[in-house]
Amino acid sequence: MIEEKNDRIISAEHKEVDFQLEASLRPQIFDDYIGQVKVVDNLKIFIQAAKGRKEALDHVLLYGPPGLGKTTLAHIIANEMNSNIRVTSGPAIERPGDLAAILTNLDLGDVLFIDEVHRLNRTVEEVLYSAMEDYALDIVVGKGPSARSIRLDLPNFTLIGATTRAGSLSSPLRSRFGVVSRLQYYEVDELSEIIKRSANILNIKIDEAGSNEIAKRSRGTPRVANRLLKRTRDFAEVKANGIVTHSVAIKALEMLEVDQYGLDAVDRKLLIMIIEKFGGGPVGLDTMAAAISEAPETIGDVYEPFLLKQGFLQRTPRGRIATEFAYKYFNIPIDGLQQKSFLEE
Repeated sequence: MIEEKNDRIISAEHKEVDFQLEASLRPQIFDDYIGQVKVVDNLKIFIQAAKGRKEALDHVLLYGPPGLGKTTLAHIIANEMNSNIRVTSGPAIERPGDLAAILTNLDLGDVLFIDEVHRLNRTVEEVLYSAMEDYALDIVVGKGPSARSIRLDLPNFTLIGATTRAGSLSSPLRSRFGVVSRLQYYEVDELSEIIKRSANILNIKIDEAGSNEIAKRSRGTPRVANRLLKRTRDFAEVKANGIVTHSVAIKALEMLEVDQYGLDAVDRKLLIMIIEKFGGGPVGLDTMAAAISEAPETIGDVYEPFLLKQGFLQRTPRGRIATEFAYKYFNIPIDGLQQKSFLEE
């Protein structure tokens, strides 16, 4: 059985230990935010325009893989709008009454941030429609023939929804977001800048080569980069002179079983399973999940995106296949005819 995803140091999923670290490292304004240039440039314009009209910013949907800064951007938007922010999540809002309590306590111009917005209960989501579109809340009082509807006016507010699964949002909800922004994986140079900024805040001594090495193994994700930086610092303090150099970073990350591509033992098990048990594929998502005792959603949301991005996996109509690059990674010879069939899928 494959290890639990939250135990992986390179998992982009949020861990309890990340809260304090991320709170201290989180930028508060756009000028301190590194990466996602197109998203940030667009948001700056929309915010400036809204402030010029003295209106609330249009509702914002931020989507993309975990750990790329959706929560951080939500807080920055609130700061740039000089607004208060209320933070909650889709699973936490169980009933329409829970949502009503939150909405009626908002002030003019406030930001409501809902993480995992795709996991909202459908009855809750329907209440949200009128709140987003008309800034009003329709509440049914009583039951049966005596039931009546009451409309409560709400102050103009901005809803920021974050999701890793934009395709799971219903069309009515998605259409009510005026600003839809997709966050992309970070480039190595951007991650290196983030690592150096974090090192400065945490008083970690690190050189350029050291930050670049950590960045290359951070899977394009700032959350992973900061986590690896913290563990590399521990290694440097115990096994070296306290300075994270190129060689220290390599030794520390080898100890953590994170290789030069950012793959860990779990990724390698998944790839070798496809190659050895299924002849390189194609293999369906449900079959993969059953073979490693994981949920299909976990495979699709957590393991697969980075392996696809790095070229280890390929999606086909018939399922996933291990690419020629994956065979070379494991130094496994690949038959010419088999390789040709892979490329034709």
